Order: sequence, then C-alpha cells, then structure tokens
Amino acid sequence: MQEANQELINAHELARALDLSVDTIWRYTRENKIPYLKLSGKQYRYRLIEVLRALSGEQGEDNKPVSKYISESNGAAELAAEEQRGYEATAERVSYEDYLKLPEKEGYSYEVLDGVLVKDPSPNVFHQRIVPRLWSVLDKYFKTVDVGGEVFIAPLDVTLGSYTVVQPDLLYVSGRRSELVRFERIDGAPDLVVEVISKPGTGKDRIRKKKIYQDSGIQHYWMIDPAERTLECYSLRDGLYAFIAGGAGSDIVEHPEFEGLKIELVRLWNR
Repeated sequence: MQEANQELINAHELARALDLSVDTIWRYTRENKIPYLKLSGKQYRYRLIEVLRALSGEQGEDNKPVSKYISESNGAAELAAEEQRGYEATAERVSYEDYLKLPEKEGYSYEVLDGVLVKDPSPNVFHQRIVPRLWSVLDKYFKTVDVGGEVFIAPLDVTLGSYTVVQPDLLYVSGRRSELVRFERIDGAPDLVVEVISKPGTGKDRIRKKKIYQDSGIQHYWMIDPAERTLECYSLRDGLYAFIAGGAGSDIVEHPEFEGLKIELVRLWNR
C-alpha cells in the first residue's frame, strides 16, 4: 500500500486507515493538527503518510500513538481488502485476448486492471445523470478548441497494454492523437479520462485505476464523487499526478490547462 499512502483520500477513508472515528479526523482538521487540501466548503483531502508524520506524537482513541496504527491496526489492510472486492480470482493474468472471449453478462461490466479481471454492477441513476451532462459540456468545449478531437462516453474499451482494459466513464482524445481511435476501441492513452465513483471507499478509482492511468501517461485524470458532490482534476507532473483544480457543491471549476473551460458543478447534481 505504499503507493496508496501517497494518494489523496477523504476523511472517511483516512479514519478507516487510522482506525479512528470520523469526528476525530474532523477535530484534527479544525485544530490544524494534520495537513489537508481544501477543495471547497467542508470538502477536504488528505495524504495518509503526511498525516501519520504530523501525528507521530499524538495519542489515539486508545491512548496509543497514532503513528503505530499503520502497522498495529487493520486500517491499511482493510483498505487493501476492500479494494480487492469485486475482483475475479484467476490463476493466470487476464489478457486483452482473454477479455474478448468473456461471455456478456447482463447488468455487469468488465475491466482488466494489470491482468486482474474486475466485474462491476451497472451504475446507479445519479451516476447516469452526471455522465451525459459532463459529456455535453466537454463535447461543446473541445469542438470549439480542437476540431479533430473527440469526447467519448462509456462503455468503450481503452487498451493500455496487453493486460489492462478499462472503460472510463468519459474520455477525450485530441485531434493530434486520432490514430488511437480504432473501430472497436481506443488503443493507447487518451488525453483525458474521467471516472464517476460508483462505489465509494473501495479504492478502485481513487487508488488502483489512478495509478494505472498515471503509469500509462494519461495527462489528465478527473474524479467525480457523487456522494460528496466533488470534482477533482489531476495532471501529470514529472510522471506523478498533481492536484490542479477542483470544487464541490455549487462551485464553478475552471481548469488552468483548458483555457475557457468552466464547469458549473450544480448542473451536474440537479435533476
């Protein structure tokens, strides 16, 4: 879980990792005892390793130093276990060719993440409201600034090597990289991928897929959390994702690397 410890997580995920209550995390935040990134309003993100360093001398809820929780508690192990739920057990790594042979199962979608087959149920209604609304905003914007570019909506396979097949909720391929667009799939790293989190707390989008997208060289990765009504925008900096822009609730998000793009978040949430 070393890579995961470097990722931005929310208060609930942090509380679980440290085996503390969410109220304790909020108290530490209010008292500035732990480092955090403020998105908007009361929306905060944390890096587990930085929090552990800050709390190295603090006492936890059972009077043990908080820094010990990473090894003495089940917190990190629980995050790893939850991340694996829904993953199909296979004796060998699953390839793209294996993926193509899978029988269709109504109500489920499949992805292959580093050779591991992942089966997920169909997304919920809120998820399906958000995706086309954001697609409409992005499609209009990129048609203006990049005539040859295209914005696609799931389900559409994206192959990132022989053992990774993903289906981002939204993706953008610029006109200068149109060779990636094949008849049956996108073969290679798009310029932008967007994931709308359907199962909060599993770590699939926030940890596992984020690392895959980062290692594949996808320049822009956005995550939308419908439960918290947040948008987080990351961009590659020296091979690692850096938080570039974000917002929550009724904020208007302006991305510094897409001039003129404004996303009114309230339009994503409202019916």
